[in-house]
This record gives sequence, structure tokens and C-alpha cells, in this order.
Amino acid sequence: MKDGFFRTAAATPKIRVADPVHNREEICKLISKGHEQGVGLMVFPELCMTGYTCGDLFLQDALIRSARKELEEIVAFTKGLDMIIFVGLPWMHRGKLYNVAAAVCDGSLLGVVPKINLPNYSEFYERRHFTPGNHIPEMTKWQDGEVLMGTNLLFVCREHPELVIASELCEDVWVPCPPSIRHMLAGATVIANCSASDEVVGKDSYRRELISGQSARLLSAYIYANAGEGESTQDLVFGGHNIIAENGTILAQSKRFHPGMISADLDLERLQSERRKTTTCPAPDQTGYETIEFSLNTEKMENCQQEKLLRYIDSRPFVPSDMSERSRRCEEIFMIQAMGLKKRLEHTGAKHVVLGISGGLDSTLALLVTARAFDLLEIPRNQIHAVTMPCFGTTDRTYQNACRMTEKLGATLKEVDIRASVNQHFSDIGQNPENHDVTYENGQARERTQVLMDTANQVGGLVIGTGDMSELALGWATYNGDHMSMYGVNASVPKTLVRHLVRYFADTCGEKELRDVLLDVLDTPVSPELLPPEDGVISQKTEDLVGPYELHDFFLYYVLRFGYMPSKIYHMALRAFAGEYEADFIRKWLNVFYRRFFAQQFKRSCLPDGPKVGSVAVSPRGDLRMPSDASRNIWMADLETI
Repeated sequence: MKDGFFRTAAATPKIRVADPVHNREEICKLISKGHEQGVGLMVFPELCMTGYTCGDLFLQDALIRSARKELEEIVAFTKGLDMIIFVGLPWMHRGKLYNVAAAVCDGSLLGVVPKINLPNYSEFYERRHFTPGNHIPEMTKWQDGEVLMGTNLLFVCREHPELVIASELCEDVWVPCPPSIRHMLAGATVIANCSASDEVVGKDSYRRELISGQSARLLSAYIYANAGEGESTQDLVFGGHNIIAENGTILAQSKRFHPGMISADLDLERLQSERRKTTTCPAPDQTGYETIEFSLNTEKMENCQQEKLLRYIDSRPFVPSDMSERSRRCEEIFMIQAMGLKKRLEHTGAKHVVLGISGGLDSTLALLVTARAFDLLEIPRNQIHAVTMPCFGTTDRTYQNACRMTEKLGATLKEVDIRASVNQHFSDIGQNPENHDVTYENGQARERTQVLMDTANQVGGLVIGTGDMSELALGWATYNGDHMSMYGVNASVPKTLVRHLVRYFADTCGEKELRDVLLDVLDTPVSPELLPPEDGVISQKTEDLVGPYELHDFFLYYVLRFGYMPSKIYHMALRAFAGEYEADFIRKWLNVFYRRFFAQQFKRSCLPDGPKVGSVAVSPRGDLRMPSDASRNIWMADLETI
């Protein structure tokens, strides 16, 4: 399983009611299809060997014996196939009939999982034919020997111990306390559900939310295979609505009334990461459980994944991908930022704020958020003091945009030309102004911060930080310069999201002149403007120096959110940015990311306060408690294996 991805499938054969021979043939066809596509786990519907809708035919010996005989054929068929399969059938045990999922792998029946919760209402009369299953496993007869039968069975892959599969059947997941909760607490990472859920108006939405929610609650993957075409329509219709979910996300689902197979690649390392850092997720307790091991050679799966990974990898993980959700998500982020600042202003009693306005993306977003906070507090916007501080690298384009934006938002514009003071400072410390080194650049940034701090003292206000999380991750901030403020509203907003939020505001502000300014800000290259322009155009482009922010934000997300290995992040980036960036280019900037991320932690260890807006943040007080002098050697060593 390369990089922890594991291919699964939920399959609905087109069956005939009470015809196990035909059904076995259809099941085997789907098994063959799954094998060719590198599937490692395949789940079939409830009672699909016979059909769920057999009614009182379940009381006939001919049907029960035929189902077991055809299961023997399926078991033999799987010999040499690197798959584990869950298939539903009726099962006789100690004189009673049970509704079970049989776990099959490489020519062996591994175990039998019975259904616990049997519906007995309106259209379903399972208790008429079946007996509720047992939790504690016991032996049941199979061919010339015995296998374990019980709900509390864990199927563990020898080669990949993070793959721990448990099973429940249909109604089991609809009850207040599903067996899958116990399974997860015992260590199961994947739940296989053999189901037969009929279709009524609106039930597909409820089913989808149920399976998605269960996978999120259990920090697990959930494979739900549903009965479909071929079942009796005497009173009900079954739509074959199959679902594969992972920790609350639907990876794949079928259209109702379209029988067949859906597949998706689970990320087992992602599930491990979520469980590892979720302190409310307890250590596995397997009391009362039996563990059954099986083997999988995943070479074919890996080859198929190299051709096509059945999983979407978003190249902009911080940016809302569902455009229908865009307004809600952007408004939510704006409000979190604004409410954070609102509380700080209320607590301090400050009625004025000061921020540097450069005509760039970050200061634009900070100004928009500040305006929102002032509106919430019903404080006049003219008490927002936007300070533009032109110096050696300032261009007319950014200067004009800063001025026009401040005017349109109703803030007070103050201009402080810092050229003379910076030159005086250079003279004081013996810095040659023709030497455009780091002192030349940082001297300007620190002078700007001093102007902002002292102006805040003059008006009795707070300095609002404008720097974003991407800059903090890379250390692209001047220590005790733009690195410092009294409240940093953008501290947990990455650059790709900053751009998205500004674009959203431009699209929705309803003022043409303000929109035009914002769109020009979006079109302006990202730059600290600390080096002199060339022919009036920005000469210092940040992304030429540290790399594209969309790459760094991608790296940052998977480093902090899931703790992935650098090599895995690289392989994911290759897929996410296919056709956008070449492999060598991605590798180069991934190396830069890790070097800067470790070297610049000291800047993040003393960050000002700022609101957290997403699942990834770098605050030293709760989100990233990282030593400033940690070695990066093992991460760089993994990069060298690429």
C-alpha cells in the first residue's frame, strides 16, 4: 500500500431472488473486476447470495443449503486473489438461522459476522426467519472444520497492521449504539457493512448523512454495500446505493438504481494520524474480541494506484472547493477574524486601531476584517488609521491602491514617508545604502513597525498585524518588524485563502470602484517591496525567492494536519499539481519548505495573539508547540529517498 493508500470497493450484483447459483456467478464476476482494478477489500450486500427478499423461502432447506454450497464456490474462487471479501448469506448454526456476513480471503473462510439488530416492523420481518447474533465469538461448523462466528471479530492484515476490519449488517448502523462503535474502540479502522436498505423518497440523503457521520464519529473508513436491482419489488424497491466514506468525507457513492461497483482509495495513514492526535480517542481495548489475521500482497494494488489513484487530492486544501458553499465559508472566516478583533477591542477599551496598508493582499484582508469588526462594535470607520509608509521599494501602483482602498472603506489615511528615517538609521549603524542586503531590507520593515507602534500610542489604539500563516510557516517576516503587532487577524489564514477571501469580497462588495481596486490588488505580484523597483515595476517578487505559495500551503497543510512523511507529501503533490508543476520543481520547493520551516520556528514561538480560523494554525500556545532548535535531519533524509 504505497503511502498508506488502500483500495476498497462496494459492489451490488444484479441478482435473482432465491437463485444462489446465478448470484454466485454475478458475485464472482465483480470479484474478478475488482481484482483487475487492484481492490484489496470488497463488500457485497446483505443476503446477496440468496436475495434479501426471499421471505418465507428462508425457511426452506434447499435455499439454505444452496447458499452454503455457493459460498464454498466463492471461497475456492478467491484462491490466489489478494483480496478480502465480505458477502451476505443465511447461515445455520446450532439449529437456528442467522443473517451473516462471511469474510473470505485467499481460498479461506476467515469468519462469520452475524447481524445483531433485526428489524421487525412494517415491510421488514427478519425476526420471522432469523435469530439475533452473538457478540462473543464462538465456533461454527464449516466444511470439515470450524470457524469463528460472532460480531466481535477483528480481521487484521499481517503485512499492514493499520488495516483492521470489522463488520456490521444494515440495521446495526441505524440503532442508537451500533456495533461499529465497539469495533472502533477495539481498534478497527475500516467498517464493512453488508446492507439491504430499501428506497423511499429522501432516504438516500439520510443514508448518506448517516454513513458519513458514523465514519466521522469513529475516525474510520466505512464501506457500505447496498442491495439493488434483482431484489423482489413485490412491496419494496432497492436502489443499490453504495457509499464509501472516510472520517466524514464521502469518497465515492453510486447513483441509485445503477447496480455495479464503486471504488475508492482509503488513506489509512490519515486515519492513524487523526486517532493519534485526538486525545478523546482511547487506546484499543480488545476485551471480548477475537483477532483473525490474513495476508495481502498489495503489489497489484500499488501498480493500479500508480496508473490512477482513486482519490481526489485538492491542490488548494485551505480554499473551499465547493463553490456552492463559497459564500457561507468565506463569511464564516470573515466573522471569526472580526469577532476575534471585536473581543480584543472590547477588552482593552480601544476605540482606534492602526495598521500598515501597503496595497498588498495581506494588509487588504486585514483592513477588510478591521472594518467588519468596527461595524460590529458600531465604531466609526474613520477611527481605523491606515498608514502607508512609502520607501525605497514602493511602486506607484501599490501606493495608489492602498490610498484608494482606504478611502473607499472610510478609514483614515495617514502617510509617513520613511526614506529619511531609514537613511538616518543606516548612517547611525554604518550601513551602506547601496548594499541591498538583509540589513537594508529589514531596516525598512522595522522602521515601519516602529511608526505603527508609536502612532498607536498617539491615538490610544492597537496595532493590527497583517502577516499571514504561510509567511509565518516559512519565516518570511522580519523579526520584531512585520512579525510583531498587538493582534494579528491573519495569523492563521494561509496565503491561498487570503487571496480567495479578497476575491470573494471583491465579487460581493457591490461597489465598482472598490471592486476594481481589490481586483488590481489580486493581480499585483506578492512582494514586501523592500528593494528598489525597476522602471517603476516591482522588482522583488516573493514567490521567485521562496517558491509558489500554493505549493507551500499544500505542504503546510499535510505537514501540520496529518504529520505525513515528506515523501508521501511529494507523491501527493505530483498528483495534485499534475500539469501545473514539474516533479523537479515540486521537489526543490519541498526541500526549501522543510529547511525554512525548521529554521524559522523561533519567530513563531513568540507570536502575537490572533484568532484560529481552520484546523491548521501555528500559534505556540496551542497549535504548534515545537522547539526552535529541533533537528530536521530525518525529514531531509526521507526527501533524499525520492
